[in-house]
Amino acid sequence: MPGRLVRTQTAERVSELLGSREGRNHLTAHGWVQGMPVVMAVPAEPVNDVMGMVSMHGRSALVAMLDAGSDELKFLYVSTPNPALQQVDPEEATAQIQELFTRTGNQGAVTFRVEYWDSCAVALPIPVFHPVSDTKSYGQRLSL
Repeated sequence: MPGRLVRTQTAERVSELLGSREGRNHLTAHGWVQGMPVVMAVPAEPVNDVMGMVSMHGRSALVAMLDAGSDELKFLYVSTPNPALQQVDPEEATAQIQELFTRTGNQGAVTFRVEYWDSCAVALPIPVFHPVSDTKSYGQRLSL
């Protein structure tokens, strides 16, 4: 429909998380700062494509993805490529972003490189956010 904004479920969940003080505090504790880019991804999306979107911002970014199995909103903190990092082979052309999420979940910080980067970057997993209270999001408060 003309004039209608289409948003993915991932974008809706990220917006809801950033709309809550508790969610912002959680992300801030893991490196997020106001104005930091958040790149939305789907599990089967190629790592090269996702990192192409990260590269467009020219700074560290978060990558957000809904886990296909658990429906949990997951984040990676991705640094900018840095020549001081030890070189690793580029990710396979067929590698999917969910594989990088799995590796960081198992290993913690992961040094990686995509095909068009001269240098490597680091991906760090951000723990899944679980609200402590039954805090209403900004959108829920407005709909009352």
